[in-house]
Amino acid sequence: MSTPVPPECIRRVILLHGLWMAGITMQPLARRLRAEGFVPEILGYRTIRESPRAAMATLLGRIRKGGPAHIVGHSMGGLVTLHALRQEPGAPVGRVLCLGSPLCGSAAAGELAGYRLSGLYFGRSRRILTEGCATLPDGFEVGMIAGSAPYGLGRFFGRFEGQHDGTVAVAETRAPGLADHVVIRTSHMGLLLSREVAAQAVRFLRSGRFSGA
Repeated sequence: MSTPVPPECIRRVILLHGLWMAGITMQPLARRLRAEGFVPEILGYRTIRESPRAAMATLLGRIRKGGPAHIVGHSMGGLVTLHALRQEPGAPVGRVLCLGSPLCGSAAAGELAGYRLSGLYFGRSRRILTEGCATLPDGFEVGMIAGSAPYGLGRFFGRFEGQHDGTVAVAETRAPGLADHVVIRTSHMGLLLSREVAAQAVRFLRSGRFSGA
């Protein structure tokens, strides 16, 4: 077991934002989790100026400092979390919830990476976004909420097949070993604002499963 505390008893939740975002973008979801009895902590990190490895180290330090926690990561935040837990499989983490994270790598990011000035957009995060994290860390329950409303800048760069949220394809959010996966009609950014997403997040953190998945 990754933590001696049963996941059902954990109330602490660490939230990580995605590329080009700031901690404030996680506030709507944090408020809804708090209303359900959780104790959310938003972890901000520099997605462009610093490497994902620095974010992983910061996350692991936060986990060690405060004790057992669930983790919710939006987009790149989910990838940072999963890579961090692969480095430290004994971390006291209950459940991990990813929101629109491209586990199989982002086709839109791959397309954009071919542009001359793509480095200005990705900074040091290009590799983690294009490669993803299809091999999940052992010993953790990982859930995924994907969006299917095709509104976002990614649609101008990526060639999506099937459902997508405007930035990440639903197919890119699937990987062997997921505890559960659900698709909600919302955009990539809408994953942070949707009441339905928040409700499903609460269900997963409490039980390890979504309802109606």
